[in-house]
Amino acid sequence: MNNKFEILIVGCGLSGAVMAEQFASQANKKVLVIDKRNHIGGNIYDFYDEETGILMNQYGAHIFHTNNEMVWNYVRRFAEWRRYDHEVLAKVDDKYVNVPVNINTVNNVCEENIKNEEEMNEWLLENQVKYDEITNSEEMCKSRVGEICYEKIFKNYTYKQWNKFPEELDKSVLQRIPVRNNFDNRYFTDKYQALPYYGYTDFVSKLLKHENIEVKLLTDYFDFIKNNKLDDFETVIYTGPIDAFYKNEMLGPLEYRSIDFQVEKYFNMNYYQQKAVINYPGLDTDYTRIVEYKYFLNQESYHTVIVKEVTKDKGEPYYPVPNKRNLELFEEYKKLALRENKIHFLGRLANYKYFNMDEAILNALEYFINHFTKNKI
Repeated sequence: MNNKFEILIVGCGLSGAVMAEQFASQANKKVLVIDKRNHIGGNIYDFYDEETGILMNQYGAHIFHTNNEMVWNYVRRFAEWRRYDHEVLAKVDDKYVNVPVNINTVNNVCEENIKNEEEMNEWLLENQVKYDEITNSEEMCKSRVGEICYEKIFKNYTYKQWNKFPEELDKSVLQRIPVRNNFDNRYFTDKYQALPYYGYTDFVSKLLKHENIEVKLLTDYFDFIKNNKLDDFETVIYTGPIDAFYKNEMLGPLEYRSIDFQVEKYFNMNYYQQKAVINYPGLDTDYTRIVEYKYFLNQESYHTVIVKEVTKDKGEPYYPVPNKRNLELFEEYKKLALRENKIHFLGRLANYKYFNMDEAILNALEYFINHFTKNKI
């Protein structure tokens, strides 16, 4: 390979694509993006199913939501977005209850008759478990929703998702669960909640459209560096698993959770379920949830597609597993990363941290500003 590229970006997901766009448009750098998959977009890749015409995600549902004006203004430069207020149900005791926990949830699960915010605040005060110090996700969840909702909605669901009970996970896992003192059934309350009208793949393709960017798919980083010198590049942005990058250091693997996506198509059926996403906390099913993509963007089709998600240990790494052992091991990998001069680690897998889409975009934008411009935030 000749030296026409100044920047190498490993991974064509959201973090890599935003960094590529910033280097190309803001720094006028020649950027090469490589990805081992056969498509752009990473885990937000979507496509139109040929048999039903339905736009669906290959790697699970992704709902964009943010309160950050900089992020919202940025994404609107590359896609047309349509408002979408996401709602989720969970099957509990043969009933479908609202998630996150709100007045409707408590009334259904705990057989209460709460009528307003004042009564809900009283219920929360009486039922939230108090701890001097919260040390894990079980304590975090009970401190937010109480014993009954924890047992029926979150305990086994968390086990199915992580193969660990909440008491084995860092408090950050269930800290993300919102709790409402009203009847708001929306999963998110962010100011901006939307889906790209033409899909996430189209959105990422627009990020990568700059003339300074070239993309090479089906290109594994570790194979790439056997035939190319990193010295040929000014900067390398690595967005893959950090333990894979440092596998020769023999520190041991970090844990990740993967997902088996079981696709089912129903022809001449309008809808399969009541909402786009229904969670199944019970141990009587092996899948954690069912996603029906036809609901997204109110798509029209004579048919429908559902995807059952079963989490597993092996396979593509989707979710870091934040328990004590993994977080301590990541700190050792982080020490190695801090010694690098031209290699930068970015994104969910490289930072061993769960990012929402808006957080991933903001992290990439701020990283570029702070490390590659004079205008530090």
